[in-house]
Amino acid sequence: MPKDSLVIAIDAMGGDHGPAVTVAGAALALQQRPDLCFQLHGDPMLINPVLSRHPALKARAVVVETDQFIAMDEKPAQAIRRRNTSLANAINAVKAGEAKAAVSAGNTGALMALSKMILKMITDDLERPAIGCLWPNAKGGHSTVLDVGANVTSDARQLIEFAMMGAAFHRAVKGVDKPSIGLLNIGSEDVKGHEEVREAHRLLRDNSFGLDYHGFVEGTDLCTGLVDVVVTDGFTGNVALKTAEGTARFIRTLLREALKSSPLAMLGALLAAPALKAMAKQVDPGASNGGPLLGLNGIVVKSHGGADAKAYANAIGVAASLAGSRYARDLESSLALLTRSLEIDETDGLAATGQDTNIEAKPAEMADAATGNKVN
Repeated sequence: MPKDSLVIAIDAMGGDHGPAVTVAGAALALQQRPDLCFQLHGDPMLINPVLSRHPALKARAVVVETDQFIAMDEKPAQAIRRRNTSLANAINAVKAGEAKAAVSAGNTGALMALSKMILKMITDDLERPAIGCLWPNAKGGHSTVLDVGANVTSDARQLIEFAMMGAAFHRAVKGVDKPSIGLLNIGSEDVKGHEEVREAHRLLRDNSFGLDYHGFVEGTDLCTGLVDVVVTDGFTGNVALKTAEGTARFIRTLLREALKSSPLAMLGALLAAPALKAMAKQVDPGASNGGPLLGLNGIVVKSHGGADAKAYANAIGVAASLAGSRYARDLESSLALLTRSLEIDETDGLAATGQDTNIEAKPAEMADAATGNKVN
């Protein structure tokens, strides 16, 4: 492959449609980014017939053979035992430095488990990746929302880590120097929400950790563009994402039926066609396809399993944008600042209570906090 190319590893067998979408999506992505090259991981018998229909892609792609792939309903514990699958090989290409990023529309649980096992986290302090997504807003652009499915529950520190991941991602793909951050909550008042989100709010309010922290935002703010990055736990984020996607499809169906309801309505639809197409494009989930697994020591992007070729190309575009950015270095710097700041806060808290902060103290000099007795 050309030395100046940016190589993307594709799990060609992943998703509901396999090579019919993944290879065609890579061809579309190449039209938008001529500097890309691809590793197509999977079964050559299924990949090559599709690849032959895209000469430009064929000249900038290699097929990495394996006849093993992970089914969409396969349990992650079973999937990680098989090391020669198209998904595992694509991630291993990133670890080996053969590719700058991996893209898969396959099994989300297996993708999460294999990515963490193979690539590890960007720092030892991070436990799990967060999945981010681009969310269309009323300003004609996109906000970043995370986590949208990787972590069912999250404590205050994890929410702050998500904020840093989201800021680094948004800066990389949207070019916003200092993205504004909001914590998703059931109200904007300080007393609203559960303990962890209120604690994260307190820490961000008192020490922004280098972030442009706005405060709490509500569900009604997700589409307004009030902030650049919206932070929440994976349970809430996934419910919000799927609710928004379902609502968008519902409204498009209602609108389509209404515009066909009478000759006059059909005439109105014809006159308004350009505006309607622009609106449909803005709310199309495929236009925002591509959720990076943020926090990994490498770039992995998840595509919707049912994505078409155009949507899959968008996921490849997200991967390429991250691969060519300072995302990893920005995130490492932010996480180091968070660790230092929290260590200082903990030390100050001990000092304020009169406790000895000398971590070199001998065991015999330590007091048991519950009884006040000496520890022998």
